[in-house]
Amino acid sequence: MRTVLGSRPPAAVRGSPLRGRVAVVTGAARGVGEALVRRLSAEGMRIALLGREEETLSQVAASLAVMTVCIEADVTDQAALDRAARQVEERLGPAGVVVANAGIAVGGPFTRTEAELWRRVVDVNLVGAANTARAFLPQLTRTGGYFLQIASTAAFGSAPMMSAYCASKAGAESFALALRGEVAPEGVAVGIAYLHWTGTDMIAGMDEHPVLRALRRHQPPFARRVHSPAQVADWLATGITHRARSIYAPPWLRWCQPLRPVFPFVVGRIARRELREGSTDELGAEADVLGAGGRADWMSVRPET
Repeated sequence: MRTVLGSRPPAAVRGSPLRGRVAVVTGAARGVGEALVRRLSAEGMRIALLGREEETLSQVAASLAVMTVCIEADVTDQAALDRAARQVEERLGPAGVVVANAGIAVGGPFTRTEAELWRRVVDVNLVGAANTARAFLPQLTRTGGYFLQIASTAAFGSAPMMSAYCASKAGAESFALALRGEVAPEGVAVGIAYLHWTGTDMIAGMDEHPVLRALRRHQPPFARRVHSPAQVADWLATGITHRARSIYAPPWLRWCQPLRPVFPFVVGRIARRELREGSTDELGAEADVLGAGGRADWMSVRPET
């Protein structure tokens, strides 16, 4: 684990309630994590970037015009996160905002997914979120801070061929809901962010995935839109500023909450039809990690064969 410290004058938004506070973002090397640290730095926050890709993390940190700490750490390693939390407090001060954003995904049939890979997705997305909370809650308690769990519309209705990702995101949502009630008396707020189609490298091969391709095709035009990480980061930053219980990216997702009981039926019906009509090559292919960040994480821990 390596720490990189920078100290440039903040280009803060005048009057921002976030100005001068410390934000910790996991999975900050790319995608939504990278976009969010840029957006929060524009609010004048001091930023702690945590992630697996040391060189990429350092490049992002060096480009921010605020005081930063860059720490290479695996969110599945509690001891590493505990050390990271100590370093953040020593160098920047206690965290006021912590965003559990680190996540990976694998696409493919459950029976064609290596057991260790399936478990890794759950460990990063769910256990990693709990580890992050455990490491930083003492600081958030002292600052009356805000913990944001990045979830997904995958928690609304599980898609076949994405069993590990959907299970982990549903679990992460449930974890955050339970945590919210426990830490509220301590003055800590917990928010959950629901992300829809977001233009990161995780969905770069979306059109090659039979079920995701079908689900997107059956959505209304406005729901098919892929939003940029920068746009999603704007929505997240607004929610963080207001200590929102729920953040929807895009905002129209809030109207889907009352419909959640019907989503598993709809998703299941579309998926069954697609799987019946799918090619043998697609359905029999080995499951694979989606996106460069996920591949980097998996290659760093992949069991030797």
